[in-house]
Amino acid sequence: MPPSVGSAPRPQRWLHAPPLPPLQALSASLLDLTALAHQTPPQQMLHDALHLLQRLVPFDSAWWGEVSAGNAQAAPRNWLHGSIGLSQRFAQEWNALAAGDEFARMSMERLGEVICENGPDAPGAIPPELEAFCRRHGLFHCMAITVELPGSGMMFFVSVYRPPQGPPFSGLEAALFGEFVAHLLCHWRHALQRLQALPSAHPWDGHALAEPDGNLLYVGLRLGQALHQAHPQWSGPALPAALHAGLCKLPGTMALGKSTRLRFEACGPLVLISLVVRQPGSAQPPSQSPLAPRELGAATLYAHGHSYKDIALALGLSPATVRTYLRSAYGLLGVRNKVELVSALRK
Repeated sequence: MPPSVGSAPRPQRWLHAPPLPPLQALSASLLDLTALAHQTPPQQMLHDALHLLQRLVPFDSAWWGEVSAGNAQAAPRNWLHGSIGLSQRFAQEWNALAAGDEFARMSMERLGEVICENGPDAPGAIPPELEAFCRRHGLFHCMAITVELPGSGMMFFVSVYRPPQGPPFSGLEAALFGEFVAHLLCHWRHALQRLQALPSAHPWDGHALAEPDGNLLYVGLRLGQALHQAHPQWSGPALPAALHAGLCKLPGTMALGKSTRLRFEACGPLVLISLVVRQPGSAQPPSQSPLAPRELGAATLYAHGHSYKDIALALGLSPATVRTYLRSAYGLLGVRNKVELVSALRK
């Protein structure tokens, strides 16, 4: 029956969501990133994540890692890096030119913002050495974002590049890039938290995580500065060769300068390196935990609220082994519950 004259049209009950290809592509990439973060070993996570980003926002080369902004006495410095499509000497070359890199300075000043620079600079706009560096490595169209890495004293950055024959980065690509990296950083922070396995008295800026071959996965600013002071030619991304012996016998310590030692201990498939600074003339060694490194790691993560499954993933163990380590830790520390465990670990 047709509607009566003067009656109002009925509102539409069902809405059809229009296809939005960029949003769908971002959603698919973030789902893949979440799966990768839960299934990939931490030492491979950033490299694989950048390949996911490359599918979302195509690029020819990329560089990521940890950087400090510098000050009046020191230029900005890259401490740790990974790359796709760039020379192994890229970071070392950049460190020598960092003071004149206006693009990097802008990114470090505008934390959390995507910075784009399409096409070459005007003649004379940048130092000749930096211009030659960009030509040598094909850095024609550049896009970057830098964010704070809490507790580390460092900043984390991702930079992607296209050559002269590639298209400029668009505003849409900049938006997709920024959203993807925000999620990547969140996953990376969680991975570091799972791996930290340290009592709260030891801040992140004083330790590092390394693979058994010496390649660094993470380094805090204080530890990085101590390494550079003791080994001025060191520029990462691996430990100085003189310290590789510390990776062979765990747990153990090695001297780093006159009043500093490094402690090496197992942390799942990785090696946890801690900065131990003694006051000159002090004969008192740091207190030793009665727990083995993996027991200490499991107990600390459990005290911080992680589940058996989370701990197993972080330390490369089975949940059953995690439970065994926790029972052993409870017995060795003489505690009966999580509250007592937290208190014992802080002593």
